[in-house]
Amino acid sequence: MKNTITLLFLFTISISFAQSSTKKADKLFDRMWYKEASVLYELELNKIERKDKEFTDSNDSTYVRLLKRAGDSYFFNTDMKNAYVWYDKLISNFYPNVDSEYIFRYAHALEGTGKYREAKRWMKEFSKRTIDSDDRSVLLDQKLLTVEDVLDIQPGFILKNLSTNTKYSDFGPMYYKDQLVYSSAVDSSNYHTRIYHWNEQPFLNMYLGKINTIGSDVKLIDEFSKNLNTRYHEATLAFSPDETKIYFTRNNYNGSLHRDDKGTNHLKLYSAELRKDEDSLPTWQNVKELPFNSEDYSVGHPTVSSDGKLLYFVSDMPGSIGGTDIFVVDILDEKTNSKIQDSTYTGYSKPRNLGETINTEGREMFPYITDNALYFASDGHLGLGGLDVYESRIIDSNFQKPVNLGAPLNSELDDFGFIINEEKNKGFVCSNRLTGKGDDDIYSFVRLPKEDVLCEQLVRGYVSNVITGERIANVKMTLFSSDGKELESTTTDIAGAYKFNSVLDCATKFNVVAAKTGHETKEKPVLTLNENGETVVALGLETLNELIVEEQGVLKIKIGIIYFDLDKSFIRNDASIELNKIVLLMAQYPEMVIKIESHTDARNSDSYNLSLSDRRAKSTRDYIVGQGINASRISSAEGFGESQLINHCKNGVKCSESEHQLNRRSEFIIVKM
Repeated sequence: MKNTITLLFLFTISISFAQSSTKKADKLFDRMWYKEASVLYELELNKIERKDKEFTDSNDSTYVRLLKRAGDSYFFNTDMKNAYVWYDKLISNFYPNVDSEYIFRYAHALEGTGKYREAKRWMKEFSKRTIDSDDRSVLLDQKLLTVEDVLDIQPGFILKNLSTNTKYSDFGPMYYKDQLVYSSAVDSSNYHTRIYHWNEQPFLNMYLGKINTIGSDVKLIDEFSKNLNTRYHEATLAFSPDETKIYFTRNNYNGSLHRDDKGTNHLKLYSAELRKDEDSLPTWQNVKELPFNSEDYSVGHPTVSSDGKLLYFVSDMPGSIGGTDIFVVDILDEKTNSKIQDSTYTGYSKPRNLGETINTEGREMFPYITDNALYFASDGHLGLGGLDVYESRIIDSNFQKPVNLGAPLNSELDDFGFIINEEKNKGFVCSNRLTGKGDDDIYSFVRLPKEDVLCEQLVRGYVSNVITGERIANVKMTLFSSDGKELESTTTDIAGAYKFNSVLDCATKFNVVAAKTGHETKEKPVLTLNENGETVVALGLETLNELIVEEQGVLKIKIGIIYFDLDKSFIRNDASIELNKIVLLMAQYPEMVIKIESHTDARNSDSYNLSLSDRRAKSTRDYIVGQGINASRISSAEGFGESQLINHCKNGVKCSESEHQLNRRSEFIIVKM
């Protein structure tokens, strides 16, 4: 039957238009009638390929454009099997000149057909090309997180396809009282069947279903509201906490369909109120557009915070980072609205983009907010293919790095529309995976308790100087549980790196403490990632005093140059000023023990320089002791003459005075703090 319909459709098109198939296909594509467009693009491509079976001319712009359009027609309809066919020809024949975005789409098409190894290669290639221009580059570069890591996430969900799903699109579930409201393209009795040409299905309306006692299935009751359903799309909705106000997505339709200058009919957000007239049942009335809608961009996919103060939604409005972003507005009462002087919209603040932690240059869609986390779908973060569902935990009102929820919740195709009752660990999610009944299906799920999901984390990191950035070796690193119990200790290696062997649970709070002589102890609270792998904890240490520095792992007191008169060893007035800094520092840290080393340049004989440097070292020690520092706190005062030159200025080598000066030095090395 499907093939028959396709043949009839092709025959009708072939005799009803006089213009070229490509122009007709472009018109269909621009109107987002992707299924019809894909058929015409394939016809044109087949004509070209029959004429010339080898394509060696990378400037064949017509052929390249048709390959892109054919691939896009399937990609935007999530038909990754057919998208792969055309993207593969595009990449294989014209790779050097292909836009980076098509490498991104090709990688997703590979994932969508289960070719994860190849997808990884092309994700890395995309990242290499776009490292300075696209924030998805870091997310997809396969360095800290790889496709294999996502595939290896321990299964945390049990899914069940709902019996109410149809052969069409069923998605956008939302809790309403003890029932479920969702959107479906199943034919409605209100209107004759009207086809949405993006996917050749009837338009979406909202329906009400009864959830069974264990939350695993839904039975259709009726249309949710005849007042809200129209001839066009209604989908994805949210309710105020008291369920007397609804926010829902609809085509730009108010008795007639409105389009922008390019002919695009955008989505808009609407609200309605639950009212009860005399002698009648409650109905949804007073349908209003939200004030930040526009004829020029889409707004949709609402979700409301539990306190009713924040409305999150999706849009491609100006200020978006990618294709679609998640935004938020404050829901204002009249009193609050009057106090906010920069509020352009009655009842709402200005929309705010959630920023680059959540949004990418790809698509972020279908948000669902709880008190603990934001759940959303994205194709910009690393995933298994198409849209994947991610969880961003909320800590101190800040969204944390999103975590892929893994298979089986996510698949190689689109997974989205996630909602959850976190107390019961039950909810619903949508997917167009191939094992479903129709296009998009709704699945119930049980989220396995944390103790039933093996999710483990190791902790590693590095320590560096906060000022110089130099890595610090021999730092004692200690791992503590959140209740202060010491779990393990280790030390940083020569590169300043460390790694604990203790295996921790995912999403667990702990503390890492870094301590080293001469440095301020640093403690850092950390939350392990919510996925198998490693949590990287970097720490920066500061020395206890600006005079204390670390050079090649050795703590020293750094003061100005100690000058001596020629061939003399007594302490001059200018030298005493610098040495007094050491006296004050040692008084500040009464446990500090130092040793003094004095050096000369290479001029004069070796024996003379050794004797002179030793006299100067001991003269320096005597001065410090004379200022009240106990002699036992200076473990040694020794001269090394010219035996430890720090540059090339040895005997017989001509050097400038400044180069010789580098070798004439006194060093104050901290032995103990």
